[in-house]
Amino acid sequence: MTITKNSILSALQHVIDPDLGKDLVTLHMIDDIAIEGKMVSFKLILTTPACPLKNELRQACIDEIHRHVGSDVEVEVELTSRVTTRRKETDEVLKEVRNIIAVGSGKGGVGKSTIAVNLAVALARTGARAGLIDADIYGPSIPMMFGLLNHRPVGREQGDRMIIQPVEKFGMKLISIGFFVDQSKALIWRGPMASTALRQLFTDVEWGSLDYMVLDLPPGTGDIPLTLIQDFPLTGAIIVTTPQQLALADVRKAADMFRNDKISIPILGIVENMSYFIPPDDPGKRYYIFGQEGAKKFSEELHIPLLGQVPIVPEITQSGDSGVPIATDPSLPVTAVFDQLAQQVAQQIAISNAVRETFMK
Repeated sequence: MTITKNSILSALQHVIDPDLGKDLVTLHMIDDIAIEGKMVSFKLILTTPACPLKNELRQACIDEIHRHVGSDVEVEVELTSRVTTRRKETDEVLKEVRNIIAVGSGKGGVGKSTIAVNLAVALARTGARAGLIDADIYGPSIPMMFGLLNHRPVGREQGDRMIIQPVEKFGMKLISIGFFVDQSKALIWRGPMASTALRQLFTDVEWGSLDYMVLDLPPGTGDIPLTLIQDFPLTGAIIVTTPQQLALADVRKAADMFRNDKISIPILGIVENMSYFIPPDDPGKRYYIFGQEGAKKFSEELHIPLLGQVPIVPEITQSGDSGVPIATDPSLPVTAVFDQLAQQVAQQIAISNAVRETFMK
């Protein structure tokens, strides 16, 4: 039997992307098919380098070719990625940024910045082009969490504007309002001043091409987070909470804000921080200090995915103080939690983009 490009494509039409519900050929995820005798090679183009199912999809391709073309065919699959977006070419603000992810919370003190920082780092570790904006204007923590307390970004003049170069560290780009203010003093800005300053982090920074930009929002549902949500083209939002009922009551307010008819930002999911305590001397134990599965029940009630549950471990606190985010160290067991979070977020973005694209058609 002669192997042809059409016979390979016909076989690969039997491989269904479980998230998007269509076959790989229809989704244009197969490219560069090459055939030499009994050897077949091609590229499998994933929707994100953080795809949690990449190995399963790769094996499914090999299995279907063996089933429909020949069991003696040698198959080589090269995994690559093309991150999806629903941005339009006419979009002017952050035109080269494919997806903007807002990380918010209904209240402060739930570890929102810790989640935002380590999510961005974990996305970058997958090979994605990632960026991070610290928009928590009254409590910028990213300079400390990245060991950049005394850093001042450089800029260049462009007409009557100063274009700022984002800081590059741990394979990603980042900027914080904390780079431009004295963090030892209280920042006394009214809403309009704060909103104007934050807009400049988007419009006056040379971000270049990014697959994912993580936006660390101020806590709550006040004027500043509302301005950012309404003014910039967000792909979706993540809500951070802790397990106790008091925190979950504030999550409902945050969810209502994103789902408001005038805003209508897709909620990608909930992250439960401080889910349980793991004692250093007995890593097999779990203590549910703030209650158990509060976010899980809430996510089921609101039909929002639970993206991850982050434990309380000393290494997370130490990493925040040392300026080296914990997600940079794959040798630590807790880093796997952030790796899985990055995979889940990327997966939900791909699904959301596909659904919105279908709806717009």
